[in-house]
Amino acid sequence: MGENVNEILPGLDFQNLIQFLLAFFLTSIRLSAFLIAAPLFNAAFFMVRIRILIAMVVSVIVFSTQEVQVDVSVLTSAFGIVVIAKEIAIGATAGLILTIMFSAATLAGEKIATSAGLSYAAQVDPVSGVQTPVVSQILALFLLAVFISADGHLASLRIIIESYDFVPIGTLTLPSALIQGGMEATGSMFLNASIIMLPVIIVVLLINVAAGIITRSAPQLNLFSFVFPITILGAFIVLYFSLGHLGHAFSDLVNVSLDHLMQTIMGLNDG
Repeated sequence: MGENVNEILPGLDFQNLIQFLLAFFLTSIRLSAFLIAAPLFNAAFFMVRIRILIAMVVSVIVFSTQEVQVDVSVLTSAFGIVVIAKEIAIGATAGLILTIMFSAATLAGEKIATSAGLSYAAQVDPVSGVQTPVVSQILALFLLAVFISADGHLASLRIIIESYDFVPIGTLTLPSALIQGGMEATGSMFLNASIIMLPVIIVVLLINVAAGIITRSAPQLNLFSFVFPITILGAFIVLYFSLGHLGHAFSDLVNVSLDHLMQTIMGLNDG
């Protein structure tokens, strides 16, 4: 009897296909938004086709383990718009939290370049596509190298996949946890940037104080030809000898960022 019904009404199978594609579409929204905003994945050198491929592959994995019960009319209803907005907000906020905290390296490099007289040495950043000091680019690429070597990109994807267990697709949550997570990430960015740049800033400050005393006692010395080379050389020497400590600091920054992302996702479930 069922075969006769399908033969008479072949559109029933097409209705099931629409349900399947709609559920897959809702599953891929959060992952796609995360890949757009997350560090490394949002880099200008990261091809859009690769992002789409990663989003589709991971969405297939999530879709095979998650049961999404939706109706075709969801997309045209107010509830469906709210659900889609919630998925975009969760994915984009998760990626922005990591991006904001990773901006500590860029901020520290800009302050180091400004204090050491290296702010004029700038070029286009291959990650963000904007012009930044070379010191900022070196620190940002160093952080990305630590992030990849510690499998942070895989850990971040795992957290997003687990977020479907904490916050299913059909549920609505308050945005307070997302807002609080972004504000805490901003505060952590300034704190970590201060920790990273503090040794170099202190050395540069001591050099400037010593140069001020010398030029005060010997006014005939040219400030630009005497102090600037010493300041730049001192900054590079401190950066060279602090590479090991920077590696540990960046490793801690990656771990703190992933922990903060996980706490934010779990906070959505509490909300």
